Amino acid sequence: MQAIAIREAGAPDVLQLIETAVPEPKPDEVLISVAAAGVNRPDCLQRRGLYPPPPGASELPGLEVAGTVAATGANVTSFKTGDRVCALLTGGGYAEYCTAPAVQCLPVPTGLSLLEAAAIPETFYTVWTNVFDRGQLKAGERLLVHGGASGIGTTAIQLATALGAEVYATAGSAEKVQLCESLGAKIAINYHEASFLDVLKAQTSHKSVDLILDIVGGAYLEQNIKLLATEGRLVVIGVLGGAKGTLNLGLVLSKRLTITGSTLRARPPSAKGKITTALRKYVWPLLENVSVKPVTQAS
Repeated sequence: MQAIAIREAGAPDVLQLIETAVPEPKPDEVLISVAAAGVNRPDCLQRRGLYPPPPGASELPGLEVAGTVAATGANVTSFKTGDRVCALLTGGGYAEYCTAPAVQCLPVPTGLSLLEAAAIPETFYTVWTNVFDRGQLKAGERLLVHGGASGIGTTAIQLATALGAEVYATAGSAEKVQLCESLGAKIAINYHEASFLDVLKAQTSHKSVDLILDIVGGAYLEQNIKLLATEGRLVVIGVLGGAKGTLNLGLVLSKRLTITGSTLRARPPSAKGKITTALRKYVWPLLENVSVKPVTQAS
């Protein structure tokens, strides 16, 4: 089969088309004939030599795909040859065929193309585990999403809105602000023009939020802590603005705040399988009735 490999760390021109063997599915895996693969920030970081695959993962990039099941492992009963699926991977998606644990596969939602379905796994798994598992967002609460126009951001805005939260977002241009608002953000702030802390304290009745999903990290830490309500939660999933920041522990104590964070790629299939179950139960109906739709930046 043909696949895309990373020849060496560097710019996009280090990506190389290669010929390699079709992988064999293990007993609990499926073999997928890939129709489309998502391109995500972790792929770009891996290409630059900044995010190596975890032990045992394919060296090929590609963390999400959609396609049809070409073969199943001996223990797989949830899917059969010919089924249309999308899957979360630890790597290997930039290829004509890839393998995935069956517990990390989901049927393509009714009404979606394979191209659209390929944009689901990485962002939807990430948002669910961080916003709803770690962040414990409930209907009626207020969520701030940093990087609202990113894949993670557009997914978080839609899911939180559909499940009854009030959502605010930050973004880096007027066009991105408009996108966030079109997806359900009540207020979207261009961080080049205004402080999200000042805007939300001035324009919201509560002057605070219950949960912040943050891809920026250190540069926003102090403002995030000031904006959180009592019993608020900060979930950090990226450090685009640096891994270090100033933390006022007095506010953490007095407001009884929770600060947490996570990564997804290196988690075992058993942990990802629990997210799969939640997505199938709570999110797939939203995708099928078009309350939520994956956003593809380009194809």
